[in-house]
Amino acid sequence: MQYTKLGNSDLKVSRICMGCMGFGDPENGQHSWTLDEEHTREIIRRGLELGVNFFDTAVGYQSGTSEQYLGRALRDFAKREDVVVATKFLPRTQEEIAAGITGQQHIQNMIDTSLRNLGMDYVDLYIYHMWDYETPLYDIMDGLNRAVQAGKVRYIGISNCFAYQLAKANALAEKEGFAKFVSVQGHYNLIFREEEREMAKLCAEDNIAMTPYSSLAGGRLSKHPGETSKRLEEDSYAKFKYDATAQQDQRIIDRVAELAEKRDVSMTEISLAWLLTKVTAPIVGATKLHHIEGAAKAVDLALTPEEMAYLEEPYIPHKLVGVMAQNTPAAAKEQHVWGTGNQKIQGR
Repeated sequence: MQYTKLGNSDLKVSRICMGCMGFGDPENGQHSWTLDEEHTREIIRRGLELGVNFFDTAVGYQSGTSEQYLGRALRDFAKREDVVVATKFLPRTQEEIAAGITGQQHIQNMIDTSLRNLGMDYVDLYIYHMWDYETPLYDIMDGLNRAVQAGKVRYIGISNCFAYQLAKANALAEKEGFAKFVSVQGHYNLIFREEEREMAKLCAEDNIAMTPYSSLAGGRLSKHPGETSKRLEEDSYAKFKYDATAQQDQRIIDRVAELAEKRDVSMTEISLAWLLTKVTAPIVGATKLHHIEGAAKAVDLALTPEEMAYLEEPYIPHKLVGVMAQNTPAAAKEQHVWGTGNQKIQGR
């Protein structure tokens, strides 16, 4: 495994981040294909053996059970100081707004809930899961800075935003003396490259780490035609993200399969080897041992400039999909894809 600094932080992270959206009680949350605690622990343990030290979860994953499973596994299999734990918080709900709960109070309630779920005193990276159009940016940045000052959070990151929003947030933080975002978690993979328009350029200039999600497009970039899985069959949200462009994307997926056969490696390795040349640490979800094993191998695979160009050539621009398409000012009052489920939120 290789390691690198996470943007302008002093966090030393593995080049592969284990995504924990696939962990959690399958009876209790958005997804029906998530792993129970026993199988979650196997994957986390294997990841640690392979040198993965960077884990990404969220309060919205399976009603907090993803955080709970991760926290218990890391407590049993690792020393706290040897791992980098990231989790995320959601926008204020309409109920909170009506009750007069400020952005600052909301963030305090969210971080306290996540720390309780994780069984930890602090998280290394606290991520703004999606832009909150109903809450002043000052309140968000002030709330995050207070969490840093209180020792509950070491660094802050952002997810599902436009480059202008990240630039605006960090400019406000600099002006006010608040903590700045050190990382961005966007939707980026071989068949969805819209982050290259502006976000990648901003991050390169300001040394902001890119830790993209959906790095294998929900498994589409790791499976040969005809191969399937419980997730491919049941993940309706990923279908919403990719089905409309399946035909044009297939040309790229076919080239991944072709190169994998030529190099005698897995499709996972080819897809991630490409992404690893563009970003700090892709987030890779794993629901089987071979998923994380393939991801770890990708770190040592170097593609030639010709292979890179061959993979990139068929790409055509895509419309925004997923959270970035749904989370708009006009839709801000509607129910979002992520919620906190039935868990008890601290302070409410």
